[in-house]
Amino acid sequence: MNELAITILQSNSIERVVNLVNSAYRGEASKKGWTTEADLLEGDLRIDEPSLRDLIQKPGAVVLTCYDSIDNLVGCVYLQEEDAQLYLGMLTVSPNAQGRGIGKQLLLAAEAHAKKTKCNAIIMNVISVRHELIAWYERHGYHCTTQTKPFPEDEKFGKPKQPLQFIILKKTIK
Repeated sequence: MNELAITILQSNSIERVVNLVNSAYRGEASKKGWTTEADLLEGDLRIDEPSLRDLIQKPGAVVLTCYDSIDNLVGCVYLQEEDAQLYLGMLTVSPNAQGRGIGKQLLLAAEAHAKKTKCNAIIMNVISVRHELIAWYERHGYHCTTQTKPFPEDEKFGKPKQPLQFIILKKTIK
């Protein structure tokens, strides 16, 4: 694996992050990787620039970006402090770079951030029918809670092709 650099998102890279996230989760290009949601949701957007700017404006929010040795953006993750927990969302690895341990490195960086901010757990929402993704998180120490959330009805970032809901995954940080 090439050397990776994980840093905090700078405002001049927002467009790159938006393009990365959308390419990994939506549209035909996303089908090169295993994290695609294209079969579950219609539309090409998972996020847009104004929405990402809004997310990073929240107190306690940060996006970690991952670059390879030749300055290609290959991954990112959104983190948001919520009381004593850290919400993890938008974990993204470029479809062309999947299978190289980048997602694992971003999870480790999220755990380090949780410790730094004195959060005792990391929580996330995962679409309940994403069984292989849930299994991947479980292999990294996360477990399914009994909590669920409805999938948003706002179709701005995709119209569900079937009924969807989120399950909440959690990992205790020591």
